[in-house]
Amino acid sequence: MDQAVRALLLLLLAQLPASLHCTEAPAGDDGGWGLDSSIEDEGECNIEIRDVNSITHTEFIEEYAYAKPVILRGLTDNTKFRVQCSKANLLREYAEKMVRLSTANTHSYRKVDVRFEEFVKFLLTPQPKDLLGSDTLYFFGDNNFTEWHSLFEEYKAPPFSLPLMHPAYSFGIAGPGTGVPFHWHGPGYSEVIYGRKRWFLYPPDEAPEFHPNHTTLSWVSLSYPNLELHQRPLECTIRPGEVLYFPDRWWHATLNLDTSVFISTFLG
Repeated sequence: MDQAVRALLLLLLAQLPASLHCTEAPAGDDGGWGLDSSIEDEGECNIEIRDVNSITHTEFIEEYAYAKPVILRGLTDNTKFRVQCSKANLLREYAEKMVRLSTANTHSYRKVDVRFEEFVKFLLTPQPKDLLGSDTLYFFGDNNFTEWHSLFEEYKAPPFSLPLMHPAYSFGIAGPGTGVPFHWHGPGYSEVIYGRKRWFLYPPDEAPEFHPNHTTLSWVSLSYPNLELHQRPLECTIRPGEVLYFPDRWWHATLNLDTSVFISTFLG
């Protein structure tokens, strides 16, 4: 680990209360990931929600796939995957494996490799509001599918596929207040395994105003309250058992309200 990366890690650790550095939570409905600190404000939900029994694959393609986001409930049963994603199970299987962390800013990404156990014990903590995106470290994607194969093979991906597109997974774990600022890419699904994740979305032709080095938490605290009604995004907070679909090139940002375990299925 070079000196610059080590300095960044020490800076992040120095900003955290000592009581959070080695937090261990009992296993339960939160899979053992729970922390005392969480964000209560889930915001409104103005995205359509469809139960899997009320929508067919054809309806999904015609109404949502190329037009607008939708939240799908009961789409798959990932109970077994959820059990495998408990804190105790992941630490037992992957404690010594290296994971790649990225800074959560829009235009440039710095990569840092750390042991999974080190990430969980020292870096999986609530994010301060005043932290710049370039000073964050976020575990999402860049997964080693060879080392983590036994976990991913338990995941049941959303069954509604798009023509000529193939799924690719990105798995992540993050603390309260973390998230990814506004960006866009191809279509995909996002599912929360533990915790809650708040989503903000804009159509491709309505680029949101945001600072590329400010975190989503900063945007929600400083910019979001001042938006006019016509400037407000589509938004909703998703929980375990819900899958959010977003179409191609839609702007989106995320905010983890709790310590969250999540997986995205990108279609490309």
